[in-house]
Amino acid sequence: MPDSTTPPTPTAPTAPPTPPIALTALLARADLGLRQLAGPPDASIRWVHTSEMADPFPYLLGGELLMTAGVQLPDPEVYVSRAAAAGAAALGFGVAPVYDAVPPALVEACARHGLPLLEVPPQTTFSGVARAVWLLMARAREDELRRVSEGQRALATAAARLDPVGAVLRVLAGRVGGWAALMTPAGSVLDSAGPEPSDAVGAGVRGLVRVVAPSTDLPRPAPSRKPPADPADGRWTRGPAPDPAPRTPEGLHSPAPPAFEERGSGGEAAECRSGKGRGGGSALTASDTAAGAHLTAYALAGPRVLALATPHRTPGDHTIAGVAAVLLTLLTAERQGADEAARSAALVRILLGAAPEEAGALLGAGPWCVVHARGQGPAPDLGTPLVEADDHRVRALVPADREVTPHPGWTLGISAPAGLDGLTVADTQAARALERAEATRVTLARHRPAGFGALVDPEEAAAYARELLAPLTETLRATLRTWLSLHGSWDRSAVALGVHRNTVRQRIGRCAALLGTDLDDMDVRTELWLALKQG
Repeated sequence: MPDSTTPPTPTAPTAPPTPPIALTALLARADLGLRQLAGPPDASIRWVHTSEMADPFPYLLGGELLMTAGVQLPDPEVYVSRAAAAGAAALGFGVAPVYDAVPPALVEACARHGLPLLEVPPQTTFSGVARAVWLLMARAREDELRRVSEGQRALATAAARLDPVGAVLRVLAGRVGGWAALMTPAGSVLDSAGPEPSDAVGAGVRGLVRVVAPSTDLPRPAPSRKPPADPADGRWTRGPAPDPAPRTPEGLHSPAPPAFEERGSGGEAAECRSGKGRGGGSALTASDTAAGAHLTAYALAGPRVLALATPHRTPGDHTIAGVAAVLLTLLTAERQGADEAARSAALVRILLGAAPEEAGALLGAGPWCVVHARGQGPAPDLGTPLVEADDHRVRALVPADREVTPHPGWTLGISAPAGLDGLTVADTQAARALERAEATRVTLARHRPAGFGALVDPEEAAAYARELLAPLTETLRATLRTWLSLHGSWDRSAVALGVHRNTVRQRIGRCAALLGTDLDDMDVRTELWLALKQG
């Protein structure tokens, strides 16, 4: 793949914008004549890939129906193990022209590795299978969009009724087929709709609420170890009481450190979305399972939390619940008019010559954080009126107890909490945190105490960095920075840069040759990372 002079803008999506289809739906197509010979029947297919390479691993992204006629199949065991390791959802083997039947060794290897194996008859073309997959995906996407659109209209109508909060919860519970509740961060139910969950499910919900709103000091509850669930009729049986000793629910991610991701469309659970930063705070949404129920919590203003417990999760549920969360936020958010008036009065006092300490009582108890942001598009909503903004840059003063979350198209730097007498230092901290966020290509960075880098004179460090990195072009520097920031992962670097993984390998190899060094040496990587941060 030819190299380019300017790295393309990284693209985030790693899955198609259509729901995956069940392998059983493809097998049900009588016109294709597919037959499953091995592997579990409950696989989900995201796309189709045809390859006659002896090793398909470098060309797979995960979730594919890998199609092959076995042109290069020297060792079925190695081939299947590599395909399974790459995340292939299933293997389709075409009978003819190379083989008259599916090799028994291939069937045995797929059974050992749990990779579904499909026999594709001679009259069925690979392109015909791919077309069937895309048609099934398009139909599933249309059904999902229709369901989401109907849900949005129903929620909007409910929000205009006399009891809007209760009406929204009732519509939401009906649309997702479960229990919906408006809760406090401590786990108290303010209002709810739908069938009441069991004790075990309720304990799991309260634990999940603590993930998205961990501002209380209550112990995190845990679900029972053997919660009996009966999702067949959309309700749950009452299970044993939760364990008396508080512990983290099984499978539930602790709110720190943030390792949150959403797994995309198609009804799959997103573990957490939009994580907390180094300075504290919570995720915006989190999902888990308990007692056979799917649990989801959405952080609202107030603070309030929207919690869901459903016996199943279908495509579009997350979007419908997200609309309900927005409506409930608008319906339950506290008005800040008095606070804004007091802060305006404080600014007037300062402009007329009063010391910041004298205006402290009007500004609030503090402490405060300074936020610097740079980006494109609508300015981030930081929940404060104390904002200085232009087209591409924002600077704001935010109460330290208010969570600042990432905003699409913007990079944010946040200072450490400071009193009114320390805001000048906090402003510098926020500026440096923004620079670090841009250098490491993260959406949000918080001030952290100075480490070894602070012991080096900045001018000397910059001069050394220029000399060390002089042999590298801007493209190679950008590739090296991304590769190092992702711990040497070829696949993740390729996705971040928007190029093929082989292009990343070629560029990193070129960097190693130009620098005359071993990039597998951790000392070398550390020195190069510090040098790249200077640029």
